[in-house]
Amino acid sequence: MLLALDIGNTHIVMGLFEGKALKAVWRIRTQKDFTADELAIKIKNLCELNSYKMDFIQDIAVACVVPPLMKAVLNLSERYFHAQPLVVGPGIKTGLSIHYDSPKEVGADRIANAVAAYEKYRCSLIIVDFGTAITFEYVTAKGEYKGGIIVPGIQIAAEALFIHASKLPHVEMFIKPPQVINRNTISAMNAGLIYGYAALTEGLLKRIKQEIPEHPLVIATGGFASLIASEVKEIDKVEEHLVLEGLRILYEKNKNG
Repeated sequence: MLLALDIGNTHIVMGLFEGKALKAVWRIRTQKDFTADELAIKIKNLCELNSYKMDFIQDIAVACVVPPLMKAVLNLSERYFHAQPLVVGPGIKTGLSIHYDSPKEVGADRIANAVAAYEKYRCSLIIVDFGTAITFEYVTAKGEYKGGIIVPGIQIAAEALFIHASKLPHVEMFIKPPQVINRNTISAMNAGLIYGYAALTEGLLKRIKQEIPEHPLVIATGGFASLIASEVKEIDKVEEHLVLEGLRILYEKNKNG
């Protein structure tokens, strides 16, 4: 089995694949000081919760935007899985032509998203990933990755309000109010965050479409996609586990060197 690890700033999302079938998805909080042994314990326990054994895992594919964790992941792969992991980065086969001023600056998760979406749809695409940061990627119908946009995510915005506005509370859970105008602070903040980011997303998508010659399919993914996407008319599809699928595809493209 293949273990796909999407290591983000807020969460580590893990996907367990048997062939092309995604059998389990787990999400844990990112801790930059995780050791290989701590990661192994978490993976073992999660596997057992889903009636799998950690010994079933033979290969690992990694997209990591938290450099301090890479040493732990490499140690984990060697010590517990006796495998050399596929790490998304410069030099791997993607099937895309990367048109970026400095290709090595493109986040591994952004590449994995683009690879998965293009592999599935083979058309002009905009991928919006609602994670710690919200990223927009544009891929042409010819498979050219043209870059995109990076915006602070909804959780960052909520934390900034709590930290910098003394009387505003911490929003523990994002709940969509039935209306935009609200008469209590938590609902007002939720409305601002959810409908505000929906408006931001819709506005940026319209601006992107004005700059490009194609009529792209717009795909949403990431932890907050289901919360925001239903309020954005420009979004055509939601693909919840796009980055994990991208890691599987990248592994298959590169497993024979």
